[in-house]
Amino acid sequence: MSAQSVPDRCDLLIVGGGINGAGIARDAAGRGLSVVLCEQDDLAGHTSSASTKLIHGGLRYLEYREFGLVRKALQERETLLRLAPHIIWPLRFVMPHDVHQRPAWLIRAGLFLYDHLAHRRLLPASSSISLEHHVAGAALKPRLRHGFVYSDGWVDDARLVVLNALDAYELGAHILTRTRCSAIEPEGDRWQVTLQLRDGGNACVDAAAIVNAAGPWAAELARLATPGLTRAALRLIKGSHIVVPRLFDHPYAYLFQNPDKRIIFAIPFQQDFTLIGTTDVDFTGDPAQVAISDDEERYLCEMASRYFDHPVTPAQIVWRYSGVRPLLDDDVGNAAAVTRDYRLQLSPDGPPLLHVWGGKITTYRRLAEEAVTQLLSRLGRTAPPWTAARPLPGGDFDEPGALSPVPDFDAFLARFRGRHPWIPDALSARYCRLYGSRAERVVGDAVVMAQLGVELVPGLYEAEARYLIDNEWARSSEDLLWRRTKLGLRCLQGDVQRLDAWLAKRAAEVPSRLSA
Repeated sequence: MSAQSVPDRCDLLIVGGGINGAGIARDAAGRGLSVVLCEQDDLAGHTSSASTKLIHGGLRYLEYREFGLVRKALQERETLLRLAPHIIWPLRFVMPHDVHQRPAWLIRAGLFLYDHLAHRRLLPASSSISLEHHVAGAALKPRLRHGFVYSDGWVDDARLVVLNALDAYELGAHILTRTRCSAIEPEGDRWQVTLQLRDGGNACVDAAAIVNAAGPWAAELARLATPGLTRAALRLIKGSHIVVPRLFDHPYAYLFQNPDKRIIFAIPFQQDFTLIGTTDVDFTGDPAQVAISDDEERYLCEMASRYFDHPVTPAQIVWRYSGVRPLLDDDVGNAAAVTRDYRLQLSPDGPPLLHVWGGKITTYRRLAEEAVTQLLSRLGRTAPPWTAARPLPGGDFDEPGALSPVPDFDAFLARFRGRHPWIPDALSARYCRLYGSRAERVVGDAVVMAQLGVELVPGLYEAEARYLIDNEWARSSEDLLWRRTKLGLRCLQGDVQRLDAWLAKRAAEVPSRLSA
């Protein structure tokens, strides 16, 4: 299929290449629907790459009595740890107890509930700890003597989106990046959709059903499809994060509860850094132009400095990012208290149009499953759910296409290193974390480092760049350095310019095999 080939007819057209759109595309393609997904920018180009990068039940949501959401998220946490153990793995969190917080007995009760709201097999239970004797206590202020430790999961959020899109593609879906939905018109019992393509041309797709998974743009797309619509069920909340050089030398993350009743996380990040976030600020304006403010930077630094023994300052920040979360508007005043649950709104008549309002990364697979089940019913078709039982690309550590009952990344990495002893250990670990069993496809037939090609920027060789262009829709240096990998943290401006030049030369010489 050529780079700009677009089918003229499909069962389902999905607008939005974030986690919900990619998850729905995967589920629908696996249940036999012909699927087209269009994304105006890169996959995970906005909200879905700007998260705190956690697969978690949402401990703080217990405070708002969202027990159903927490239970659903905890159930999915266990599922996702098996589906993609290369990009999702267990993480232990230390929560210091400070004088302004709730009584310790009440926090223990909340953690007990968190441990038992859903079946838990892969993660250890919570416990009380003495920070004077725990390894995580050394980085904290001496006044903090007691705390708690509990379990959740870490996720490479942008790669989770790409892997869902990749599985959808391999199941027959058309994934059209840098393709904007510009018009939607009903015609009989179907939709006529106009797409603006990456090369500047237009294409028309005749679709039986549409999913609006446009994230922060979902209300705008709803008005495009239904011109008389005056209000959509979204509230836009900005969340910002900062990354600083590593603040502690152990594998634990921290959850800090602050006097304003908000929480922030401090998480080990990319071996040499610490990720701190997030903020919750109401947002208006263009989501594509979202950026962290000076006030948010100061807030995150000040809140982290309340706990860490050494102050965190804006001067230490090496990277910052912001995203606009399209949350379900439940009419609460406090942005931090807005529900992270989702609502699926299916048009009652006419050709099916399903709006996705709200949601969070942890529950994306459940959301997708429910969305496709509703759409199949409207389309007069049936097919059973399946996505909980098939690993995402690269997640089959032990047997091709099969889930590992208890995934063991260290054993998988040791096997990879045994097959490729010539690859430096740090590079082997990065390949296995990003690509899982598909790391073999990145390496290909190479048997010495020289066969991986030129090192384009620190840590990125031509073989990996070619793989990402040919298999994962990467087009720009930003795609490669910030969403497919995080090598941008280790690059200088001159490195990026050299990569840009290589990408331009390759694009002129070798068209990508992908559909957009």
